[in-house]
Amino acid sequence: MHWGNLFDRHSAEHTVADVRTALECQRSAESNGERNEAGAADVSDPRAGSTAGADGADGDRSDPSIDRIVADADVLAADLLVGGEARAALDVVRRHSWLTLVATRQLLADARAVIADLADPALASAWHALAADRIVLIEQPPGDHPALAAAYHGGAMHVLSFDPALTSAAAGVALRDRVPISVREPQAFVTVFDPERVYPTVVGGEYPGPDRDPRG
Repeated sequence: MHWGNLFDRHSAEHTVADVRTALECQRSAESNGERNEAGAADVSDPRAGSTAGADGADGDRSDPSIDRIVADADVLAADLLVGGEARAALDVVRRHSWLTLVATRQLLADARAVIADLADPALASAWHALAADRIVLIEQPPGDHPALAAAYHGGAMHVLSFDPALTSAAAGVALRDRVPISVREPQAFVTVFDPERVYPTVVGGEYPGPDRDPRG
């Protein structure tokens, strides 16, 4: 199974707003201790923006690195269901073997639940199997926001999200006061993230261009 195969399997038209609504319902149910068909665990309100260790106890936090990126569940689901800016942003990662996408199991479960809700469970299961194989998984402490937990404990400096509670200027200031994380919508990430500029710092030498098929 490849990304291109999954994209070809989905033909219905959805919007980012559809994905956001489905994810908000999913996480609201989780915060009330409910479980959906994907068997998602209980997590806190995603707007709480908590990260374990942010009070100074770093625990198992990894050193932040510019080549590690987190996509929130809405971006992961929109990549498959909508395309557009979510797919363009994740294609930047998929085109470069030296860039790493990081997630928690809860984050993948949230995206899987959204896909199952808006598309069908079989497609959601196929997506989850491929995502779990291609994405570096990080353990998430109970109560943490899945995307922020993945970034904090997985050493990612970039978080992609459509959630205005995370991408607002006020949220950005609050997060940067605690951890070196930049949260942007996918289109903003594509605009500011330049692989050619980052390559000498991460890998060294002259940037050779993309080295991987984003549909592979």
